[in-house]
Amino acid sequence: MEREKIFQAVDHTLLAPGATWEEIRQICDDAVHYQTASVCIPPSYVARAREYLGDRMAVCTVIGFPNGYNTTAVKVFETKDALEHGADEIDMVINIGDLKDKNYGKILEEIRAVKAACGSHILKVIIETCLLTEEEKITMCRLVTEAGADYIKTSTGFSKGGATFEDIELFGRHIGPQVKMKAAGGIASFEDAERFLELGASRLGTSRIVKLAKAEGR
Repeated sequence: MEREKIFQAVDHTLLAPGATWEEIRQICDDAVHYQTASVCIPPSYVARAREYLGDRMAVCTVIGFPNGYNTTAVKVFETKDALEHGADEIDMVINIGDLKDKNYGKILEEIRAVKAACGSHILKVIIETCLLTEEEKITMCRLVTEAGADYIKTSTGFSKGGATFEDIELFGRHIGPQVKMKAAGGIASFEDAERFLELGASRLGTSRIVKLAKAEGR
């Protein structure tokens, strides 16, 4: 697979709590240089990144991140605020406790509410697969599909595990035809990235792919 195709699927990501503007600016520059799908950054940097980037790169940000236990009203407000400040795409975290409690209706309505706030903007739903049973993952495939979200996403990258090939294969068997897949967390090589894409993922949440390419260039 050509490197260009891999870069085009990457949400080039920096979500570290201590991320500085200089570091955010650098990943914006790298995303533009390698023509990634987007740059994924904390909400507090969205406005500044949009002003810096103009229309050169899509800006993605995270909502209810990383634990997902904000109320629905807070997630909707965060979403609207991010979009007003220039975000193009939203990655939201579900309330994992609600899933464990089988409060499926609540999860469904929350995703629908955030998608309504997104309007035509892309919504990716992070389900944190490393904390879920197979049955819970399949249930989330159904709920994400019913809610009308654009993507199901494996992981925040802030829990005990990231994306696995097995989870993407599982998603592929259970999501609706309109739902795409994003693998995120722990994608450590071009070989990993290529395999996730071959399995059907459309996006990759990672910072390492661009770092690898830069290291090769040096």
